[in-house]
Amino acid sequence: MYTSRMMLTLRTTYQPATDLGYLLRKNPARAQSFSLTFGRAHVFYPEATPERCTAALLVEVDPVGLVRNRRGPSGEGGALEQYVNDRPYAASSFLSVAMAEVFGSALSGKSKERPELADTPLPMSVTFSALPCRGGEEFLRKLFEPLGYTVSARRLPLDEKFPDWGESAYHRVELEARLPLQKLLSHLYVLVPVLDNDKHYWVGDDEVEKLLRHGEGWLASHPEREAITRRYLKHQRSLVDDALAQLADESEPDPDAAAEARAQEEEAIESSISLNEQRLGSVLAALKASGATRVLDLGCGEGRLLQALLKEKQFTEIVGMDVSHRALEIARDRLHFDRLPPVQKERLRLLHGSLIYRDQRLAGFDAAAVVEVIEHLDAARLAAFERVLFECAKPRNIVITTPNREYNVKWETLPAGKFRHRDHRFEWTRAEFQEWANGVAARFDYHVRFLPVGPEDSKVGSPTQMGVFERK
Repeated sequence: MYTSRMMLTLRTTYQPATDLGYLLRKNPARAQSFSLTFGRAHVFYPEATPERCTAALLVEVDPVGLVRNRRGPSGEGGALEQYVNDRPYAASSFLSVAMAEVFGSALSGKSKERPELADTPLPMSVTFSALPCRGGEEFLRKLFEPLGYTVSARRLPLDEKFPDWGESAYHRVELEARLPLQKLLSHLYVLVPVLDNDKHYWVGDDEVEKLLRHGEGWLASHPEREAITRRYLKHQRSLVDDALAQLADESEPDPDAAAEARAQEEEAIESSISLNEQRLGSVLAALKASGATRVLDLGCGEGRLLQALLKEKQFTEIVGMDVSHRALEIARDRLHFDRLPPVQKERLRLLHGSLIYRDQRLAGFDAAAVVEVIEHLDAARLAAFERVLFECAKPRNIVITTPNREYNVKWETLPAGKFRHRDHRFEWTRAEFQEWANGVAARFDYHVRFLPVGPEDSKVGSPTQMGVFERK
């Protein structure tokens, strides 16, 4: 390989530049070494003057020891790949772990001696002697340039003595930016393993928490956030969906304001045919026909379906849940909850919660209604919602309604190509809804049938489409 060890240097021209030692909590006057589970790390300063200071992190990895001690990736113990690889040479997740252990205080944004400096943007330069770029220089730039870095990269040959062998997937990379050291280290901690598209250790639920913690304030708005998340979590679908759903929350509008606006706009469009009443009637009929007695209304909004459910003696336990506090307050007022007779009040509960996080309070019910909710979820959140409802809560029956995009041409007040509400992430055609519903039913062991809701047109169908799921 081109270089003998994994090397990262951090340089600043902030004056006095030697304050970098206070931020890193490593004395520029002496070299230090640290034991790691996979080798050793060394910190030293090639230069340390008031005008310019450079800190170097040198990481030594013992790949043979990793295999012998069973701390490396899973695989056959005798596989040659475990002994002959690039881990001791190229920046990877080993470097991220070393940074977290050696520069832990700086990575968390703390500085005992210079607390005000921890939040100060500094002119910083970062150099990687060998950085794997799976995806090439273009992907490298897509990761760092949106964060304000100037990127310089030179692709390394496989072997300088044998140029005919061609170029490698590794680059010598220099990054320059003006930002607090904590932000810079957080970017590196996440993006180095992303560029390598691999990790040397098992990736579990705790990695989602690490990604969200170190990506706070920048990852949710990053144009490559999905690629970053997939690679960081080693393409494990359940973890990726969970992380993307939580990242989507950071850019979501206030749920209370969104709920009020949504109700007003959708009601204005659909009022001419009293579609909401027809929709609630259809959902109520499906729930009664299922024989359910314990029912969930997920995304209950202002409580219109809850009001109808309370009138039916068949339903002995009714739970409404919504992410909007304001919507739940309106629902309480609509239902006159405080003045309900004790017997009625015992039948009803209102919960604050999100449909993209597993919630044990939702388990054990006969049926669930999800009325005009899924179209407000982006694709990543929709995947998390599927697991929450069909895998975790898994009621025997589920009724889901969503707009039929084909019918939008029937509304003169709706501009062509526009959704019925600006908060809709999508609106499906009948074929698209059926494809999604059939896929979900197959994955989670349900049957599904489809019913039209509202006046049906021979060409474009009904304004609302409904899927009725029954667990096998």
